[in-house]
Amino acid sequence: MAARTRYAPDRGLTVRMTATMFLLGLVFVAFVAAIIGIGYAYHASDAAIVLFAVVLGGGFAIGSLFYSDKIALRTAGAREVTPQEAPELHGIVDRLCALANMPKPRVAIAHSNMPNAFATGRSADHAVLCVTDDLMRRLTPEELEGVIAHEMSHVAHKDVQVMTAASFLAIIAALLIRVAFYGELFGGGRGRGRGGGQNAAMIMFALMAVSIIVYAVSFVLIRLLSRYRELSADRSGALLTGQPSALKSALVKVSGQMSRIPTNDLRTAQPMNAFFFAPAMHLAPKGSLASIFSTHPSLERRLAELDKVQQQLNRRAG
Repeated sequence: MAARTRYAPDRGLTVRMTATMFLLGLVFVAFVAAIIGIGYAYHASDAAIVLFAVVLGGGFAIGSLFYSDKIALRTAGAREVTPQEAPELHGIVDRLCALANMPKPRVAIAHSNMPNAFATGRSADHAVLCVTDDLMRRLTPEELEGVIAHEMSHVAHKDVQVMTAASFLAIIAALLIRVAFYGELFGGGRGRGRGGGQNAAMIMFALMAVSIIVYAVSFVLIRLLSRYRELSADRSGALLTGQPSALKSALVKVSGQMSRIPTNDLRTAQPMNAFFFAPAMHLAPKGSLASIFSTHPSLERRLAELDKVQQQLNRRAG
């Protein structure tokens, strides 16, 4: 996944990504088959609706991919900074780019009382890295380097492209059910010659039932992939810098500070959860049902995985 950089390849990430994409594909195929099975897609007008939903969903996905950097910066209220404005930050980024053999992303700072960071962009040549000023105040240079190495790993492993593709199927499913619903609501079901309104209502109910299953399965699979992405970025970043302990320290500091931030502020920042180094929410306890829907692994899981990286580095040194 990171053939053009020196970030350590992660076979686990590749296997999980492939498996998740395959399962999402099966879910989407099953969704389309269900539509055909209940007789909805046999009508020319309905085929046009399906095509419209696919085209519209593709437009959303492509727009999200190509403008993810601009959208994220605007949402975070961040602005790009020059090396003269933030020499220490640019120095860390320059060093990591040299270590990783990857293009330097644009660098931005967001004024926030929330210590966090994110990186996004459709490719390494169109990436942006953003840190909050509160993160820079609270972390040592080594800890900040660990966080930035984690974020740049997302770029190296093409995580934005992967998650956009994974979400595409869910977007299509969501659009299909909405378009179908409003199509029937405003008269699409009249005149089909199959029992009139009663058949249309049955079709509506069947589609809604199928959509619930599609939403649930797709959501769980995408969140599962998201959590592993974070573990993989921790691992790759720690191996690149050779300092898992610095990243562990940063995780503890950031998570501890996030737990002190008012809930209303966290909710405001939640749309950025998929991008953030640490989620803008209080994580559910490990093993709880709510943890299945989290974008990030628990702090305990992340620290345990970094301990494994430290053991791996110790064996190499020995």
